Amino acid sequence: MGVSHLKKDIVPVVVIGGGPAGLTAAYELQKLSDTHVPRVFEASDMVGGISRTETHKGYRFDIGGHRFFTKVREVEDMWHEVMGDDFITVQRLSRIFYRNKFYDYPLRIFNALGNIGPYETYKIIGSFIKWKIRPRQQEDTFEDWVVNRFGGRLYMHFFHSYTKKVWGIPPSEIRADWAAQRIKNLSLPKAVWNAISGANDTASLIEEFQYPRLGPGMMWEKTRDLIREKGGSVETHSEVIQVNRDGNRVTSIDVRHWTEDGEKHTERVEGEEFVNSMAVRDLIHAFDPPPPPEVVEAADRLRYRDFLIVTLILDHADPFPDNWIYIHSPQVKVGRIQNFRAWSAEMLPDQNTASIGMEYFCQKGDGLWSSSDEDLRHLASEELEKLGLAKASDVIDHAVIRQPKAYPVYDSEYKDALDTVSGWLKTLENFQTVGRNGLHRYNNQDHSMLSAMYAARNILGEDHDVWDVNVERSYHEEFEAKPKKKAAPQSAVRKSTAL
Repeated sequence: MGVSHLKKDIVPVVVIGGGPAGLTAAYELQKLSDTHVPRVFEASDMVGGISRTETHKGYRFDIGGHRFFTKVREVEDMWHEVMGDDFITVQRLSRIFYRNKFYDYPLRIFNALGNIGPYETYKIIGSFIKWKIRPRQQEDTFEDWVVNRFGGRLYMHFFHSYTKKVWGIPPSEIRADWAAQRIKNLSLPKAVWNAISGANDTASLIEEFQYPRLGPGMMWEKTRDLIREKGGSVETHSEVIQVNRDGNRVTSIDVRHWTEDGEKHTERVEGEEFVNSMAVRDLIHAFDPPPPPEVVEAADRLRYRDFLIVTLILDHADPFPDNWIYIHSPQVKVGRIQNFRAWSAEMLPDQNTASIGMEYFCQKGDGLWSSSDEDLRHLASEELEKLGLAKASDVIDHAVIRQPKAYPVYDSEYKDALDTVSGWLKTLENFQTVGRNGLHRYNNQDHSMLSAMYAARNILGEDHDVWDVNVERSYHEEFEAKPKKKAAPQSAVRKSTAL
């Protein structure tokens, strides 16, 4: 095993993971310091993590859609510093497919009433009044949280089946804090008022957003290049297999490098500071010596939802104008459908075709995940036709991408487990963990980036709690069993209001 020898006049910073969080930590560090030199290790062959852009015969597609919208000024600034003129402004158009009808999303009052009918509208309003008068006293679950704000009838129509499809478990087993984080600041009266007035201050329902003209991966490929230009390194095909520590200090990591022809070698990389963005469950198992048994046991209780996308190339232009469509119908397995030209025309090499992403939520090793690419093409094509969007015979090509650990799961056990894991990680003096999987928090891209920016600033002497990013005061009041001893920095409280 080779050992990297480091110059004494620089401060080596090791970054685990080349997704948005890892690359942002390296970029921010170089922006603020000439002496701290980052070395980023990414296990796969591409940077960008779940925000990468895959390609197939010139067709470019996301691993899910990635809007660039934020209220976090630092993140907005970085996007524009990196992308320059390569951003385009995209008008949002998205709908819900339910009971063979399309519902505009955000809600359009006449569209919704026309689809659902006067009788069901009356029942929804009655249900809402009932639950406002006699709400559930405990909001422990996603179901509790939604019913109290929308009523049981609307929950049954638009939340129950889709949420179960996405997560693979009933909404009654998902923690309420996921709802508070992801659909905060929205209720039935506000949704109706937004529909009537055109007002909208709910970040998840924004009407337009920015987007790199060649997909989100363009952002992270440019960030990688800038890091390298400034003297840092970003190494793909480099899997971190061990994190070595001496007491409360991490001393080095072991990295398995491999070439495209399969040759492998292992390197021990020393550092003064370490930033992690790999999944926290895997991270805990990578430590040598290992953490206490109760920490390892807690990490093993953290769960993830996996994802795959079947991109279908059609022999004609777009079958629908939406950026994406949510598929609530339980008659099909697909959960969401992307139209990549509606994001950017440059995602397609041939404008006489269409590129349609059929997204499936699954578990690694289950029937969907284990299906052959050809079987998945057949399934996706048949479901596209069953939904009345295009004929299966219109499909002329396809590509399949499987994405493990796409979403951290907020089940009934996750919070106690995560508290145990994070409590131990916070005892490490020179090691921070950031990003969606590094914090086991269903953050959007902007908050993953903000946690990484704070980690970089902490290395340079500031004092930010990265675990508090995107944890609002209302979240603490509703779900924290006891107050935190360390308050969030004022900048975090002020700016953690996006998405």
